[in-house]
Amino acid sequence: MHPLNSISYDDVTGATAGSVVYPPGGRFGPRVQQDIQLVMLYTGEMHVTIGDRSLSLSPGQGLLLKPGHEETFVFSRTEETWHRWIAVSTGRLDDACLRALHVLPEALPLTEEMNRLTDLMLKLQQHVTEAGAPVIRSLGLAALHLFPYESVRFSRQQEKHPAVYSAIDWIRGHFAENITLPSLAARAGVSPEHLLRLFKKHEGATPIQYLWRFRIARAIDLLAHTGITVSEVAERCGFKTSHHFARMLKQDTGKTAKEIRRSAWSDPR
Repeated sequence: MHPLNSISYDDVTGATAGSVVYPPGGRFGPRVQQDIQLVMLYTGEMHVTIGDRSLSLSPGQGLLLKPGHEETFVFSRTEETWHRWIAVSTGRLDDACLRALHVLPEALPLTEEMNRLTDLMLKLQQHVTEAGAPVIRSLGLAALHLFPYESVRFSRQQEKHPAVYSAIDWIRGHFAENITLPSLAARAGVSPEHLLRLFKKHEGATPIQYLWRFRIARAIDLLAHTGITVSEVAERCGFKTSHHFARMLKQDTGKTAKEIRRSAWSDPR
């Protein structure tokens, strides 16, 4: 068991999730981090200064921020930057947990599990506003336990062919652009046929199927957590037309964009 998984419900004093879109040229900070915070970037760019270190986050990545450090955020100069976060407040952690926290990787690819956990926290916070509410604290604890698991899983996945990671990284950072199998293979440094075989072996899908699934997932996030128009969602996520987006969304989820947005924003009955 990872030492961070020894953190219990009683150690968590509060938790919160949030979603924000910064305009081009946006900044935030400096601020001293008080919590353990997971930041998830979906569009734009994020450049973070932590103490005397700087790092950059690309769309499709998550960042682990640790308490006690001064942080400053600088966002894309040319486009909106959308990110979400989960912040978890804890009491004093033992030395093993602190050491484990500081050796975890700072950035990892986003997973659907972390996205769904964030979705659920944001949904529940519409009706449960206290950061110390038991259900919110439980979900915050789940996020703390999930990150080390994702770190181990990502480490094991490094055994895949480098071309798969290269192609996936390009998709996550450029999914709104016109991406073809030949262009993706060229980026990955292999032939289209070889990339096709590698993706089927490691991802259970073709590269283009992976691309469209990623586009659908990002479009659903935008529908659920922003107020931008459906046509703009389609454009931002690389769909050819609004009609094309509507057809693929219905085919993949069984729902229309309006139904997804209504479900995300409506009160439960």
